[in-house]
Amino acid sequence: MARITAGVGSSHVPLLGVAVDQGKWQDDYFGPIFKGYEWTREWEKREKPDVVILVYNDHASAFDANIIPTFAIGCGEHYKSADEGWGPRPVPDVEGHADLAWHIAQSLILDDFDMTIINEMDVDHGLTVPLSMMFGQPEKWPCKVVPLAVNVVTYPVPSGNRCWALGEAIARAVESFPEDLNVQIWGTGGMSHQLQGPRAGLLNREWDNKFLDMLESDNDDVRYIPHIEYLRETGSEGIEMVMWLIMRGALGKKVKRLNRHYHIPCSNTAIGHIVLEPAD
Repeated sequence: MARITAGVGSSHVPLLGVAVDQGKWQDDYFGPIFKGYEWTREWEKREKPDVVILVYNDHASAFDANIIPTFAIGCGEHYKSADEGWGPRPVPDVEGHADLAWHIAQSLILDDFDMTIINEMDVDHGLTVPLSMMFGQPEKWPCKVVPLAVNVVTYPVPSGNRCWALGEAIARAVESFPEDLNVQIWGTGGMSHQLQGPRAGLLNREWDNKFLDMLESDNDDVRYIPHIEYLRETGSEGIEMVMWLIMRGALGKKVKRLNRHYHIPCSNTAIGHIVLEPAD
């Protein structure tokens, strides 16, 4: 059967994609950020996941204010890089795993999660930047991807508890898929940042690292952090961290941390990264 072997959390700051695409990832500014991903890139070469379930949020590329799904799963065969106003990123197309995606969609809907099914869409930096951070600049991405888009842009957004529960349901779905697959689940977005208003540029190193500590914990207290705390402590865009809880919920009660990295600033954003594996 298929199995979830690891979870990865990572920021998906668009500037990191620019650094990769323009060959600046080793300069004085970006070097310390990318250094924290070196271990993970080597680890991914050894792990060779067949599929990554990649949890991200769309930035008005596939969806806009007319259609705002809370949870949407990509069930297509492939996805092109979106044009976010300055042309598509020069990265490979993303190859989907339609059979697994449809299986997960059916399982989640029968498990009482109201999923939006997407058969065709372009994917923006929320999805392609994490792939670049883990895999560099290959001619072809080394695994297939099941995109799972979460609304963290327009309120109401799903609670941390609901995201954690979705992760648990995804784990059940994957385990019931008959094909032998090495599956990873990635939660992306965050960490603390605010892009507008009087608090633009807000960063909170202490709270971000407390959140990472809670992800490593054997208890599930992190799932009950209220939205107002994310907003107060990490800025308006810090709410993206609820997507990491989908990843964490899929790993079971106990986890082992394999890698962890934190850096500020990148543009006006805090960079966080963690790799966990189930330890039950």
